[in-house]
Amino acid sequence: MTTALDTLKSNAREIHNIAMAAQLLQWDQETYMPNGGAAARAEQVATLSKIAHEKATAPESDALISAAASEAPDLSTDDGALVRVARRNYDRIKKIPVELATEMQKAASLGQHAWIKARKDNDYESFKPFLAQNFEFKRQEAEALGYEDSIYDPLLDEFEAGMTAADVNTMFGSIKDDLIDLVAEISKKAAMSSDEILRRDYAEAGQAHYSHWVCEKIGYDFNRGRIDKVAHPFCINFSINDVRITTRYMNNWLPSALFGTMHEAGHGMYEQGSAQSLEGLPIAGGASLGVHESQSRLWENLVGRNRSFWDFAYPELQRTFPDALGNVDVDAYYRAINKVTPSLIRVEADEVTYNLHILIRFEMEQLLLNGDITVDEAPKVWNDKYEKYLGITPPTDADGIMQDVHWSAGLIGYFPTYSIGNLLSVQILEKAVGDIGDVNPMFAAGNFNPLLSWLQDNIYVHGSKFMPKDLMHSVLDGPMDARPYMAYLKQKFGALYDL
Repeated sequence: MTTALDTLKSNAREIHNIAMAAQLLQWDQETYMPNGGAAARAEQVATLSKIAHEKATAPESDALISAAASEAPDLSTDDGALVRVARRNYDRIKKIPVELATEMQKAASLGQHAWIKARKDNDYESFKPFLAQNFEFKRQEAEALGYEDSIYDPLLDEFEAGMTAADVNTMFGSIKDDLIDLVAEISKKAAMSSDEILRRDYAEAGQAHYSHWVCEKIGYDFNRGRIDKVAHPFCINFSINDVRITTRYMNNWLPSALFGTMHEAGHGMYEQGSAQSLEGLPIAGGASLGVHESQSRLWENLVGRNRSFWDFAYPELQRTFPDALGNVDVDAYYRAINKVTPSLIRVEADEVTYNLHILIRFEMEQLLLNGDITVDEAPKVWNDKYEKYLGITPPTDADGIMQDVHWSAGLIGYFPTYSIGNLLSVQILEKAVGDIGDVNPMFAAGNFNPLLSWLQDNIYVHGSKFMPKDLMHSVLDGPMDARPYMAYLKQKFGALYDL
């Protein structure tokens, strides 16, 4: 006998397959599609999005989810969690007209393609109509979803369920002044650190080799993944067993590919770590973007910028680039990769200034959504905020308001999850260390399996079975807390800069 739960799972897998087909087209667009295919690709992705939307909001879906709920009332089980997620997704997507969903997807596809060329050409004028359209569509989506306090809330909720703009303001309020003060303290001792060695000649082939080597060593499974070259790095998955990461190579700036790849590998390992029993269901994958970013930032920074890690990883880097690094000792290299300096590009930012980049984007999104500024005014407002928070002004729009891909893809409400991830990453690692012991000797020996196994057992295997706040409260024995993160920054960079 076929139960309601069986039917719900079957429908969920069909919707998932349609969505994954659309994502595969999007991955191809970012990696190998010829430029001339952009318009057709936008139509193809929009068509798949429309089919998925219509299937997800079919008249019988509401009753089916309710019937399945009676068969799986325990939310702590996989089946109960599936029903909870199906209900949340249905209630959300049902409010969005199919025409709006389709047009948003088309605009995102066209916007991404336009952004790549506009940024390369430093041509904000050509990108401006796409930016305006995406924000207008997001206003319409927020109005359709409904909100009590802030138009930002329903958009943020897509990426970080249960969190509001007020919560994000509280989060930034707890770290902003300390970060600005720490940047000011470090700036007085800027002469103590140089990143010149990172700006030498690093051939792309060598960077590709090393990126693959380091990702494999920390635990990214290449039997279920791959690395490709793009304009802006991302991770994308079509299955628990097909999780792909991307990177970009800059011949005279080694950290771009090195830490960008480790960042995306963190995302990838999280996706690969979902229980195989969740394959094809909406509870596979990360609990939220904030939890996801806790993993990308953990592997990028708490592992990748850790001194013990380079006791293991630096000799291979020297072998890969003997001309650039052959005579550079590991301590000089460690100081270089942890140099703190206000910079223009978020993905290249150091750990201390990174959250100020996110704060700027969070404030800009609210201003644009609320109609407090227009897309014509946005570049100047962006530049003014960079001067206010980081003391620098972008010389071009390419290094200013157009530096990130997110808005071109309609990903508005996403940026705060990076800072959420930063705060959580330190709490998570501290909890792991309490359970498995000091990770520094493990890193120095090239042994990342104890940490990865702990993360898999406590976070990855659950996918999105639990609400993010509930999962983190369970793992951390309490809520997100900024204090461990700030203590980590002050200890690490206090030592580096003799503060």
